[in-house]
Amino acid sequence: MKHFSLALVGFGNVGQAFARLLLRKRQQLKTCYELDVTVSGITTGGHGTAIDPSGIRLEDALDLVTSGQRLDRLSELPLPGDTSGFIQACPADVLFENTPVNHHNGLPAIDYLQAALEQGMHVITANKGPVVHAFSQLRELAAQKNRRFLFESAVMDGAPIFSLFRGSLPAADLLGFHGILNSCTNLLIKQMEQGMPFDAAVHYAQSIGIAETDPAADIDGWDAAIKIAALSTVLMGVPLKPQEIEREGIRGITPQMIENALAVGERWKLVCRARKEGGQVTARVAPERVGPDSPLYCIEGTSSYVEFELDVLPGLGIVENNPGPETTAYGLLSDLINAAREM
Repeated sequence: MKHFSLALVGFGNVGQAFARLLLRKRQQLKTCYELDVTVSGITTGGHGTAIDPSGIRLEDALDLVTSGQRLDRLSELPLPGDTSGFIQACPADVLFENTPVNHHNGLPAIDYLQAALEQGMHVITANKGPVVHAFSQLRELAAQKNRRFLFESAVMDGAPIFSLFRGSLPAADLLGFHGILNSCTNLLIKQMEQGMPFDAAVHYAQSIGIAETDPAADIDGWDAAIKIAALSTVLMGVPLKPQEIEREGIRGITPQMIENALAVGERWKLVCRARKEGGQVTARVAPERVGPDSPLYCIEGTSSYVEFELDVLPGLGIVENNPGPETTAYGLLSDLINAAREM
């Protein structure tokens, strides 16, 4: 039986969903994978920090955060002053990093992952920033330390994108891909199709937790661009930054444009595209009109879709229907299981 002690940096919707999933899958992890898991530390932006080498009772942590209380009362060690101190103080085998993404430079998440690797931990993240802005550095450091750097949840939540190419598609070369990678804008366009004004659609998306308080990253195409960059960097071997991708968001889509498209049986979608030629990748994210003959036409609400073109498979599509924090949490769990298997 392998035992992994986990440190959680970030305990928002995804972190809490991951904690609930660990509780639900605890016996299955032991029975099927001979893996025993405890959480030795949790640090948050607004609910304090707890470190207990013997293991934090996750039910108590969830109850405290849900009721707006701080985690500090669960700590058995002196509390560090910041996240870097937490990583140094927390005795853990695996660090899970789930802080907000910085599209422009990937900080401070990159620093957290580097610090954890230097401490001898495996690192698992749902954060796209480190994947795009420090992929080579983190991968090389992980190899030096004989540890794993995994990030299945960085694109399309729990859908097996990166692990698919890592395991199930040997000797396949990715030539290009296209799809809908930002669920927020897909939902906004759907609400506008139903007659909701743009600002009201944004407010609705915020009210159900799909859009951030500042929704600019989604609306202006930054989230879609960084996902293109992550796929290009990891799957095509061509590093891209979101700033290098031709980018147009959905602010320019008017009710009249929506109406005109629907009148001829078409719909607007924020479409991501990338193509590799001669060792270079050209990529863009922009609104496009699509008809019923396109797989993108039927992607509804917060669902996502990506279609890969490979030298051995002309079209391989993956649909993720209406994901939430639970699906992202599953991506984290799958990375944990794979790290245990591969070690």
